[in-house]
Amino acid sequence: MNDPTNAVAPADPAVTVSFRTVLFSMVVLWATYFILTTVRSLVMDFGLQFELGWRRLLVTVAGIALTMVLWLLLRLFDNRPLWLKISAAIVLALPVAVGIGQVNYIVFKDMEFAQRQAYAERYNLNLRRDESGNFFIDLPARSGGAPTDSQSVLIEQAETSGDFWRKLLDVALGRYFLLLAWASTYFALLAGVQARASQRREEQFRSAAKAAELLSLRYQVNPHFLFNTLNSLSALVMTGKADRAERMIQTISRFYRHSLATEPTADVSLRDEFDLQKLYLDIEAVRFPTRLVCVFDLPDDLAEARVPGMILQPLVENSVKYAVSPVSRKVTITVAAREEFDRLVITVSDDGPGVPPGTPHGFGIGLANVRDRLEARFGADIGFVSGPVPGGYRTEIRIPLTKMMARHD
Repeated sequence: MNDPTNAVAPADPAVTVSFRTVLFSMVVLWATYFILTTVRSLVMDFGLQFELGWRRLLVTVAGIALTMVLWLLLRLFDNRPLWLKISAAIVLALPVAVGIGQVNYIVFKDMEFAQRQAYAERYNLNLRRDESGNFFIDLPARSGGAPTDSQSVLIEQAETSGDFWRKLLDVALGRYFLLLAWASTYFALLAGVQARASQRREEQFRSAAKAAELLSLRYQVNPHFLFNTLNSLSALVMTGKADRAERMIQTISRFYRHSLATEPTADVSLRDEFDLQKLYLDIEAVRFPTRLVCVFDLPDDLAEARVPGMILQPLVENSVKYAVSPVSRKVTITVAAREEFDRLVITVSDDGPGVPPGTPHGFGIGLANVRDRLEARFGADIGFVSGPVPGGYRTEIRIPLTKMMARHD
């Protein structure tokens, strides 16, 4: 049987945003970029929409791929302080943005001349580019009102290294802020995942603490019961009642086989709990064969109701100790269950002497154990009343009614 107080919980895997969520955020970001730039191109009537469209789509795919690279780098800072995450995003996004700008430049490089050529054709102009990369437009020359040979006019000099870097940085800065916006979204998603993981760990720690508390309270029952039964067994042996002592030993053996068969902190069916108390009272019946009378009242529809294991043991034991043992007449101990307004009500009562007048009454170790176990298991949603009543003593437990689901093979 495992001991939850000594069990070591497995280490949690690193908390991070799932790949599916990360990929979805990237696709949404770059799809938005694609849609907005396409709408702008249509509104501005840049022309060559098909050629621009598939190139824009290629840049979008490259943007998703390079953003994935950025994510792989930012993952290294998932468990770092927020200021370090922000610093990493600011630094790492810059080379990624330059890479996207480079892809954009290569993909759209030939489109600048194609757009100018289409514009020139619209107005019957001849646009050309020489070997050096200079742009010329050929205009018809006139002399005295008569057309002569065309005249070439330089409209743009060949691109220099400085021009290349200005264009590249202009595109890269736009993508840089786009990547920072995505990084902010990623950090927000990560914070949510880490908060939920922290909440799950807190719930696990609370469950473990409650299980340890229940186990501790359950283990308080066994030594108390064993001490009383061994005292009874010793008394039978010392008074020469060997046959009765042997029957008690056999009944004690059956009792412990039954009680140790279940997990200490697990709930059991009410039928099993009643059977366990019957075994205990069989043990006590060896001591009080003429004085102890037992009555069990368990409706069939409540047999599978769930209760903490051995929860009735201290109550039944108290009835034997304070009702049966002090008197010489017959005493009836009644253990009964009923349902009231979707709650399980269990009573343990006896018609013994009760509490003598003037005797202080309170929760001893046994009653306190039962109350604490019920509170640890069900919280404040319990009722627990114990005290003298006319003609004896009575303890009543009220807990939420839950039943074990039936199995279907």
